[in-house]
Amino acid sequence: MTYQYDVAGLGNAIVDVIASGDDEFLRKHNIAKGVMTLIDDFRADQLYRALPEVVEIAGGSAANTMAGLASLGGKGLFVGKVKADRLGRSFAESLNTLGVRYTTAMADGGAPTACCLIVVTPDGHRSMNTYLGASREIAPDDIHKGEIAAAQVLYIEGYLWDAPEAKAAIRKAMEAARRAGRKIAFTLSDPFCVARWRDEFRELLSGLDILFANEEEAKALFETDDFDASLQALRDWSGIAALTRSEKGCVIARGGEVHVLDAVPVAQVIDTTGAGDQFAAGFLYGFTHSFDLAHCGRLGALAAAEVIAHYGARPETSLKGLAAEAGLL
Repeated sequence: MTYQYDVAGLGNAIVDVIASGDDEFLRKHNIAKGVMTLIDDFRADQLYRALPEVVEIAGGSAANTMAGLASLGGKGLFVGKVKADRLGRSFAESLNTLGVRYTTAMADGGAPTACCLIVVTPDGHRSMNTYLGASREIAPDDIHKGEIAAAQVLYIEGYLWDAPEAKAAIRKAMEAARRAGRKIAFTLSDPFCVARWRDEFRELLSGLDILFANEEEAKALFETDDFDASLQALRDWSGIAALTRSEKGCVIARGGEVHVLDAVPVAQVIDTTGAGDQFAAGFLYGFTHSFDLAHCGRLGALAAAEVIAHYGARPETSLKGLAAEAGLL
């Protein structure tokens, strides 16, 4: 079957504002290290003013994954809400320039386009402070069933589950994908996000084909301190679990089929922002091009390694070129 898109990504449309800072900066400004914290517009303005020299890049987890998919030569559609302001127009232009189709109608009023203020410490960890703004206003009317059905895989960002209207939009998109016989992938996004919605995320598993999670998210989902216990719980599930473990690599499991894969080494870890997003990009590219699960995992690891070697959550080097050099394409 021929599809118009490999993947349709549904998530928060956010502009990343990235700056370097040390642990003392985090303490001074009461920023939780290594996680994503939701903030309001007042807090966002305070932190923006406090940040040292910044870099602004269109971001958002699922949008970053679509950018990575495009870098591999894949065809992606992104669905997410921005306001018709400077940042919103910049976000749309950024995706379209990359070759990712973006057609969601911009909001004329309401909250400004979302931003994520990211402080990167010398150890490469990113501490994210996210003002969701207009991205929370995505609603079922923004979901076009024909577009969802035109993609081989629907990929959903867990962060989006926090807003009631966005949750309704996700359910509509999932129903459209199911009716069309498409695959549905979901990323848990963050341990705190899992803690907020653990029961609902567990219920969602029955309707999913692929689950992306890092080690801490997987453990949070099953309320355990043991990675192997969370892995076993997911092996008992019928879908594909794609679990990342930072420098320990990744584990890909589907029932009795388990692949333990090494991380791709990098000379220096600069910024881990987007590592999980790019892992999903590589994996989904492989999955939609009929590679086996181990091959999908290796493509994911390669994409993650590229992005942690520089600032920003999107590839700076062609992932397609890197994959070809590594003998993966």
